[in-house]
Amino acid sequence: MIEINGKTDLLSLDISELEEYLAGLGEPKYRAKQIFTWLHKGASIDEMSNLSKKLRDRISETAIVNLPTIEAKLISKLDGTVKYLFGLSDGNVIESVFMRYKHGNTICISSEVGCPMGCRFCASTIGGLVRRLLPSELLGQVIAAEKDMGERISNIVMMGIGEPLDNYDNVIKFLRLVGDPNGLNIGARHISLSTCGLVDKIDELAKLDLQITLSISLHAADDETRSSIMPVNNKWKIAELLDSCRRYYAVTGRRISFEYTLIAGKNDSPEYARRLSDTLRHGLYQRSQPFPIHVNLIPVNEVAETGFKRSSVDSVKRFADILAKNGINATVRRKLGSDINASCGQLRRASLDEKLKKESVENSVDIS
Repeated sequence: MIEINGKTDLLSLDISELEEYLAGLGEPKYRAKQIFTWLHKGASIDEMSNLSKKLRDRISETAIVNLPTIEAKLISKLDGTVKYLFGLSDGNVIESVFMRYKHGNTICISSEVGCPMGCRFCASTIGGLVRRLLPSELLGQVIAAEKDMGERISNIVMMGIGEPLDNYDNVIKFLRLVGDPNGLNIGARHISLSTCGLVDKIDELAKLDLQITLSISLHAADDETRSSIMPVNNKWKIAELLDSCRRYYAVTGRRISFEYTLIAGKNDSPEYARRLSDTLRHGLYQRSQPFPIHVNLIPVNEVAETGFKRSSVDSVKRFADILAKNGINATVRRKLGSDINASCGQLRRASLDEKLKKESVENSVDIS
């Protein structure tokens, strides 16, 4: 069992693990489901009213509810999108974004504090990886946002800060916890997981046949370009990545989405659109196994440290049209919360910069 400061992390436990924990307190198994349900409503131990005061005190002595705290909350005036800066028990901060769609409320969550992948266009990776999030910290983002908004969240997108498959074991535990009908009951088909292309973990994920939607952050059509903006391509080339996608689809039957960030002058030309079409068709199509290809086109988020610029509206439309003419289904992602910088990494980065400025002022010496 996971411990935080010497206490059991209750929110990281499934029902069988809660039963084991309660057995150590001499309590019956049926209490586990009661506690599990309370936890997934965002309740504190004291709020678990169907437990005796004596039991609540004993639990408080040996365990904690590891929910994040809301450090900042930005609400878009354009579309109601909400961006959270969540504080963790060790003082680190992460981001989540709550979005409303016709098909239900969606939350985009982070999987790590920082990111080790080093993608050049991404604000989340500036400063590298600090640590991986616990199952409770993954789950806590959903619970805290749902409790704060007072609305049910029915869909989860794992596209926030971090690489989910780099935090593989904790992410898999989270997927099982969040789908439990005694808790949030968000099924795998309502969860999307985005990866920059960790081939070995994609193969492991396929074996579990979880029925989630897998999204591949591709962002280039050739190895030279991809390696220049995504260091992961130095380990697994595009051909190897697409092979793993075919294997994943063969096992799960689930369509894979390909994320493609358009960077002006880098990968957004008409010639490059045709090259991308050829790369996807040659890497994925087989006569014996049709492969449904869908590309999400995403104009790059302009981050000062990267120097990359967004493609023009005309360039984006032209790129999408060329993909369509070549038999590749493509859509341009609708940007929500544009007035609050709802893209991942930017709020956390601003928070860290502000903290450094504050520490610098506090540590300065007046020599006048």
